[in-house]
Amino acid sequence: MFCVGYVAAIKAGQRGLKTVCIEKRGALGGTCLNVGCIPSKALLNATHKLHDAQHKFKELGIVTGPVSVDFPQLMKSKQSAVTGLTGGIEYLFKKNSVDYIKGWGKFASTKEIDVDLTAGGTERISAKNVIIATGSEPNALPASTGLATDEQYVVSSTGALSLTSIPKRMCVVGGGVIGLELGSVYARLGTEVTVIQHTERICPFLDAEIGRAFHNCLKKQGIKFMLNTRVKDGVNNKEKGVKVNLESAKDGSLSTLDVDVCLVSIGRHAFTEGLQLDKAGIKPTDRGMIDINSTW
Repeated sequence: MFCVGYVAAIKAGQRGLKTVCIEKRGALGGTCLNVGCIPSKALLNATHKLHDAQHKFKELGIVTGPVSVDFPQLMKSKQSAVTGLTGGIEYLFKKNSVDYIKGWGKFASTKEIDVDLTAGGTERISAKNVIIATGSEPNALPASTGLATDEQYVVSSTGALSLTSIPKRMCVVGGGVIGLELGSVYARLGTEVTVIQHTERICPFLDAEIGRAFHNCLKKQGIKFMLNTRVKDGVNNKEKGVKVNLESAKDGSLSTLDVDVCLVSIGRHAFTEGLQLDKAGIKPTDRGMIDINSTW
């Protein structure tokens, strides 16, 4: 369930509708609260304070001893922020008479949902109105590249939020906001971060002047950039490291980057697979998205 889903469920409950929310994750709040905005901002905030203590305090006349990182505690603090908010949604569900079923929901017909319950077994629910709010999930490099996501050494943004140790070297495939955000977190923690972007600048959707200013800010943090560069293929040697073979988008020249963790951040796609949309008479687009109009 994406974050708009729980808001819609609460609003429906407040309007007096008998409402049930189906969520397979076991924690409410969808991507944003669990593996997106909230944990990312928690890590950004913590590492910003670390960076200030290491590089800014002295300028302000604040003298400290050596400042170091307790990475397990950093991750624990991040998770506390997440669980606090997701638990708050459960409270709001109870307050507004919204039922909560843990499991995977899929259409049996236009008005019926079959739920594969997390605890085991199945349950069928009938409803006059159904809201699909399943959000999105990260894109991955094709398995044929040798860099399929394993969330340990070749990771999506989800895996990058749950690493068990600080990598010495990390490459970020994709120069968009999510990859740069997490690259910034690990750069502040001491990781040597290299961003690989296939266009001539990062965040090409931004105003060019803003993009340049952002680029310069990240360079001051020590992040390296390989622009006009594509990932060709690679080898995931797991604990021995990840080898990423690169190709210049300009002249086709080849190069190799050896890292401990490869963060693949090349966009997201609609999370609609497995919902049996055809049984509800819904045909998604080639990208898995559902066409809507002003009322549906």
